[in-house]
Parts: sequence; C-alpha cells; structure tokens
Amino acid sequence: MLRNSVLRSSRAASVSVRTLAQRRQAHAISSPTLANIEKRWEGMPPQEQADLWMALRDRMKDNWAELTLQEKQAAYWIAFGAHGPRAQTPPGEGWKVFGYTLAALTASLGLFATIRAFGGAAPSTMTKEYQEASNEYLKAQNSEPITGISSEGYSGKGMVQSPPKKN
Repeated sequence: MLRNSVLRSSRAASVSVRTLAQRRQAHAISSPTLANIEKRWEGMPPQEQADLWMALRDRMKDNWAELTLQEKQAAYWIAFGAHGPRAQTPPGEGWKVFGYTLAALTASLGLFATIRAFGGAAPSTMTKEYQEASNEYLKAQNSEPITGISSEGYSGKGMVQSPPKKN
C-alpha cells in the first residue's frame, strides 16, 4: 500500500515537472519572427514553418489574453490564410483549363472519326430485318410474359433500333 502511494506521488511529481517545463518553453515569440509572415510563409523552409507553428501552438495552450496581437494574427493566418490548398489560383488558369479541355475533346473527336472511317461495315445483327426476326423469336419463346415483348397489349418496339437495310 505504501509502495503504491509513493509511486503515485512520484508520477504526479514527474507530470507536474513536465507541465512546468512545457510552460516555461512557451515564451513570447519575437516580433521580427512574426513580421510579414503572410509574405514570407511560402518562401520559408518546411522545418522553419513547422518550428514556428509549434511555437505558436505552445503559446496558444496558455491563456490567450497573454498572446501578443502579432501572435494571434500569425496563428490565424497560418491556420486559415491563403496559402497551400487555399492559395489564389494563378491568373489565366481558367483559360488554360478551357484550352486543354478543348484540345482533349478535339483529339477524342479526331480519334473517333478515324476509327469510324476505318472501322468497316456495321455487323449483320444491326439491320432492322434481323431485329424484327429477334422480336418474333422472343414472342415464340414467350420471353418476358408480364411486361415484355410477349405480354398482352405490348406496344413497344422490342429489339428494333436500326433503320431498314439500304440496298
């Protein structure tokens, strides 16, 4: 029992020492470090960006009334500013997207026309006569007797989808 209470008190002391050490490290960030952060952020090395953000995060763990105005503005800008995925699109990007889309559509239309020109004749199953014969076969087999081609009062085209064969 005594041993457990000693362990608990030593753990509590180590936790309070760590918390105190963390609070001592969270000192005010110098003004030159935060000056013009909006303009300098993109050019800063990633490690320096991470260090600055961690320092601001440590400062924000304490009372926010103790933060300087520059620290509050820098923290807000780093979290929600127009950088990274929230950056403004470069000028003319809409026209580039339009141009590339138009080029892709033109290329696909050209490919389609080329394949269509050298593709040969349509298969024999695409003639109106063949499709009408398919309708008759389906009726003879009593296919889809409830709502389909073999149902009473069916008024659809069935399998017919092509114009008559040209001679």
